[in-house]
Amino acid sequence: MFSLPLPLIGLSFLIAIALCVHVVRTHREMYWLWIILAFQPVGGIVYFVAVIAPELFGGRTARKMGQAARKALDPQREYREARQAVDDAPTVANRVRLAVAATELGKHAEAERLYADSLTGMYADDAQLLLGRANALIELNRPAEALPLLEKLGEQPNAGRTPHTMLALGRVYHALGREEQAATALSWAADHYPGFEGIARYAVFLAQTGRKDEARAQLVEIEKRLSKTHAHFRKEAKSWRDFAAAGIGA
Repeated sequence: MFSLPLPLIGLSFLIAIALCVHVVRTHREMYWLWIILAFQPVGGIVYFVAVIAPELFGGRTARKMGQAARKALDPQREYREARQAVDDAPTVANRVRLAVAATELGKHAEAERLYADSLTGMYADDAQLLLGRANALIELNRPAEALPLLEKLGEQPNAGRTPHTMLALGRVYHALGREEQAATALSWAADHYPGFEGIARYAVFLAQTGRKDEARAQLVEIEKRLSKTHAHFRKEAKSWRDFAAAGIGA
């Protein structure tokens, strides 16, 4: 069995102690102490990536790495904190934060209620709230209720033709059997939506409407894009590739 030389074991222990001191002095969650000490040296590396690196280096990439590490270790954390924020101050901003966190955990009914409660007064036409509620209704298989919200978005010049709105609109049209309109919206979303969801959903739509050859061509395009995707985003990209492949039957 492989074992570290004694000097390296000592160094690992000293580093772990230093990281534990950082946890205590910066008032981090106490579970970090257990992670650092129980899983040397991996626990210390995880703590460095999740907490210290974003502090030292700042920047978008470092922050994303830290967020991803924390999310992997405690996927419910943002939801708990957002719930507490709403309990403390039920503002629209806090409700939206909780709705986003609920959506990430698949709690679409809760997200829909939060968005609906926020769509009042000066926020009755808010684009983020309208789209958020529409997407929640789509996930709840209530497309007929989502359509008026998206049509209301369409009346706003800056919100009616965004990739996210067009993707939602295409999904609603498809669910309602309005395939020609769905094809137009989903095709546009596939070309403009950031990431892989747009093209993946369009590929599945093509397969479901009997256009298998076109669907396979979209899957080939997904594979090409995937090969050029940065490692940081590859896991999510692969999940959409798998979604498309399953929908096509490839």
